[in-house]
Amino acid sequence: MSETHDPQGRCNVLIKNARVIDGSGASSRDADVAVEGDRIAAVGALRDWKADETIDAKGLVVAPGFIDVHTHDDLEVINDPGLESKVSQGVTTVVVGNCGVSLAPVKAGIELSTLFKLLGPESEFRFPSIQSYRDHLAAKPPSVNVAMLVGHSSLRSEAMGVDLMRGATDVEIAEMRDRLSEALGQGAIGMSTGLDYPPARQAPTDEVVAIARAMGPHEDAVYVSHIRNERDRIVEAVQETIEIGRQASRMAIVSHHKCAGRKNHGRSRETLPIIADALKSQNVGLDVYPYIASSTVLLAERIIDCDEVMVASSEPHPEMSGRSLAGIASDWGCSEEEAVDRLHPATAVYFQMSEDDVERIMAFANTMIGSDGLTAMDHPHPRLWGTFPRVLARYVRERGVLDLQTAIHKMTGLSANTFRLKDRGLLKAGYYADLVLFNPDTVEDLATFENPKQRSAGIDKVMSNGAFIWANDADTGSRPGRFLTH
Repeated sequence: MSETHDPQGRCNVLIKNARVIDGSGASSRDADVAVEGDRIAAVGALRDWKADETIDAKGLVVAPGFIDVHTHDDLEVINDPGLESKVSQGVTTVVVGNCGVSLAPVKAGIELSTLFKLLGPESEFRFPSIQSYRDHLAAKPPSVNVAMLVGHSSLRSEAMGVDLMRGATDVEIAEMRDRLSEALGQGAIGMSTGLDYPPARQAPTDEVVAIARAMGPHEDAVYVSHIRNERDRIVEAVQETIEIGRQASRMAIVSHHKCAGRKNHGRSRETLPIIADALKSQNVGLDVYPYIASSTVLLAERIIDCDEVMVASSEPHPEMSGRSLAGIASDWGCSEEEAVDRLHPATAVYFQMSEDDVERIMAFANTMIGSDGLTAMDHPHPRLWGTFPRVLARYVRERGVLDLQTAIHKMTGLSANTFRLKDRGLLKAGYYADLVLFNPDTVEDLATFENPKQRSAGIDKVMSNGAFIWANDADTGSRPGRFLTH
């Protein structure tokens, strides 16, 4: 299996007359793509090849399937194995277990904080090991591939119960380190933290480093962090993430990098040089989503210095989903802080970033694309359905922040390399046949803040492990997804 111009060959699927963008960052070229089984058999001039199915891709780009490096799809790939919100965008691989919260490993009977509702109800945390989660996906596979991080807050909840407003003891750290080591041995690809959230906020740097060192025998394991502060202390938080990676001798990845709050707009001019300097001596990565609004749990501390806050879900008041917090407070005749208390537990969309920072971070060479979409919300952020086409439409075609091959690289080859996903992320003979066919002139996100659950336009076909999972604007019903390990 190699680059070929052989005049003859046979394959299961032959994609002809394509504009190939291979995920490496190289310029596009006209070529045919042959798929045999779950692998790419050949790329090149395949004029006389025979195939069980031939597809004319004239006018379409063929690229590696998009890798969503920052998701909270741990439960969604079980409850909705077709994963339409992602597959309809061209996504073929999701990295789950982000922001310190993972569905596994969590032992039964553990009391969990409100943060865990970002994935789903407490009753769904029924996987005491990575192996049990992996076995479930093997028995009932999804359409996409799944790579899993172990959440630091999940480990803390097991080891410390509800007494989380302190640093862990040596005994508790040892327990967490053992659990992480076990999880890595069962196929997890690394550890994530959510140091900005209450379950982990009191964890000192030394605690995180001590646990992360369990990754030592696993040379490809990664450390991924929702950093401790994305507002006034963002510089120190980025530096802490890099330092944890350095001390643990592991790739350190800054999740959904942003500069939140009006007074912090423009501070990517400070953070990106710090990352660039660190890259001279260690492995560092980062990802971004293409919006000026974030989304997470609704907390009074987070509504400060926002342009607008929109409620995404509320357990006691589900009828308020999709409405502005200011409007709700006005209707109730109370302050916004009081409204937050009445809506709790709830989630929200926070309009708090600047377009200039989003574009500057996106253009940075080592930045990947991740959606950070949350499926457990009644009225989710549109990034859940629109992230990848939005980059291609708004930031490539319309604004010219990236050229097309660079954008594809940030969604595929760079992502696979950063997360050490073997034989993924490139359109290359011998690699797994994860592919997306799209029209570069019409691809566009249709999900909006007002109407967020909308399929994107311009995505023609999506293939995972050699099987089409999206065609004719619909789920094909095929479920070839796999649990990815190092």
